Amino acid sequence: MKGKLFIAFMIVLAFFGLVMVRLTWINLKDGKRYEKQVLAQQNYMTTVLPYARGEIEDRNGTPLATSVKVYNLIIEPKNIIDADTQRNKSISEGQEENVYQKTTVSALAQFFDVKESELNKLIKENPNSYYQKVLKRLEYSEVKPFQEFLEKELTVTNSKGEEQTITYGDRVKGVYFEEEYKRSYPNKELASNVIGFANSGNVGSWGLEQQYNSTLNGINGRQYGYINDDTQLERTTRPAQNGNNLITTIDVNVQRIAEKHIQKFMKNVGAKKGVNVLVMDPNNGEVLAMATDSTYDLNNPRDDKVLERRYSKSEIKEMDEKEKLNAFNQVWRNEIISKIFEPGSTFKPFTVATGLEENVLTGDETYYCKGYLQKESWPTMIKCHNYSKGGCGLLTLSGALEQSCNVAMMNINDATGKELFTQYENYFGFGKKTGIDLPGEESGLLISADNMGSTDLATNSFGQNINVTMIQLASAFASLINGGHYYEPHLVKQIVNENGGIVKNIDKVLVKDTVSKETSEWLKEALYQTVEKGTGKKAQIEGYKIGGKTGTAEKQPRKAGTYVVSFISFVPVEKPQLLIYVTIDELGVSPQDQSGYAVELSRDIMKELVTYMNIPQTKETKKK
Repeated sequence: MKGKLFIAFMIVLAFFGLVMVRLTWINLKDGKRYEKQVLAQQNYMTTVLPYARGEIEDRNGTPLATSVKVYNLIIEPKNIIDADTQRNKSISEGQEENVYQKTTVSALAQFFDVKESELNKLIKENPNSYYQKVLKRLEYSEVKPFQEFLEKELTVTNSKGEEQTITYGDRVKGVYFEEEYKRSYPNKELASNVIGFANSGNVGSWGLEQQYNSTLNGINGRQYGYINDDTQLERTTRPAQNGNNLITTIDVNVQRIAEKHIQKFMKNVGAKKGVNVLVMDPNNGEVLAMATDSTYDLNNPRDDKVLERRYSKSEIKEMDEKEKLNAFNQVWRNEIISKIFEPGSTFKPFTVATGLEENVLTGDETYYCKGYLQKESWPTMIKCHNYSKGGCGLLTLSGALEQSCNVAMMNINDATGKELFTQYENYFGFGKKTGIDLPGEESGLLISADNMGSTDLATNSFGQNINVTMIQLASAFASLINGGHYYEPHLVKQIVNENGGIVKNIDKVLVKDTVSKETSEWLKEALYQTVEKGTGKKAQIEGYKIGGKTGTAEKQPRKAGTYVVSFISFVPVEKPQLLIYVTIDELGVSPQDQSGYAVELSRDIMKELVTYMNIPQTKETKKK
């Protein structure tokens, strides 16, 4: 008998063992699926826990874009009704019914912009709902008075007729605040075309917000809950993962100085098609500032007032939605990387550099300019800017840059030839994107060697009939003055997580060496002489050796009298630490071909920056 009982016991034990093994197998294989089926049969609810989009900071930690917590007002009609139902069962005759709904609705109407009738209707029409959004994106300053009200005490009579002290929070039921984040730009318009903005749904538009959208975005968390058989709410929370932060190369103070002087220039002189200023470190490709007259408040990028800087009120009024969006895009874009133009004489150092690198030039050449150059194959003469004065006369190679002589440049390209010239155009990065970490960069336009005639070769030598962007020319120019090293321009130097841990360091990227150190040294001296005694004299700052090159480019159609004037400069000449490139499109004065305005604007900006950046003086000052 004992033997039979033992066998029966072992059989039952084995059966339960098999059941346990089977249950474990089912849980491992299909546990999640069965869990969802069970939860689906419960009174189930889920809430998204939003992540905070990563911050954008300048190189010194100053916030450029941040995420601010805001609150959605949520009510739970089911909980409000259930609370009143339970209380109504136990109240004495004469006591007020539905006190929770009345108190809740009254309190919400008192502290928020919502009517009691609307709240009562919402509760009545959704009696089984645990989630009804009443108001969106409330600031903490709007929520705080209500929360303080909930902590205030009041005296009530309970079901036994006794007085007791409770808080208003005990009477307000089914109300909570759902947290989310909105993008905030504490500096408003500052560096707007660099930063860009984030739309609803954390989608970046333009600038760094778009370029690094996936880096800045995090992963939403979620809170799951269901009502069990005991009518208790059980919750499971998966926390949100916040986005990573960007540490940029931008210096807020450099940006602010550049924008200040642009605004002053626009007020005093003006430019029909705008002013742009690029400030870089020529030794690593870091962009310190990208400034323009066409800024906008990043907190309200779709304000029609933004368009009034480019369009009249009547023009804006006549725009349909598509036309208005196109107009906004013209304001939002970063012209320093997206606007192509003929550079004019700021291109001449590249013409000279090509000749020096290929030993077409020795540096000791002389040229004679009579004000124009004419060849039999050319339909008309090509003039120098000194045409009306009879030309520049006899010039050295350095003097050709100092006086910005077109005739000398055409003679140089004659000797260089189109094959070498176009090869170096590409080598300096013209005609292709620099790879800067911003959206919307343009490539520019070049004439290939196969399609280049002698007239094109001549005019290209002084920056006409080619199109570049400011970032292209500045990046290439930096290589001419830093010893020949071409660095990829960039705006982000580090990516860090919300706790400050380094996710990625973005170091300088050496793309290529463009010219020899000897060529670089020769050009720096020639460009220094351009400021000392040539076309860039107005750029001089006492105590500093500054190099630079002016540019005056006649726009199409050629006889319209419209120009882009520019100036690119660096300091100190011995070992450049700062590069500034200024372009002014259609000066607000006549005639427009006066590059001196660009020189003066550049000087005013540089004068402040050398002090702010503690750049030492390398030139003897005049004794007073």
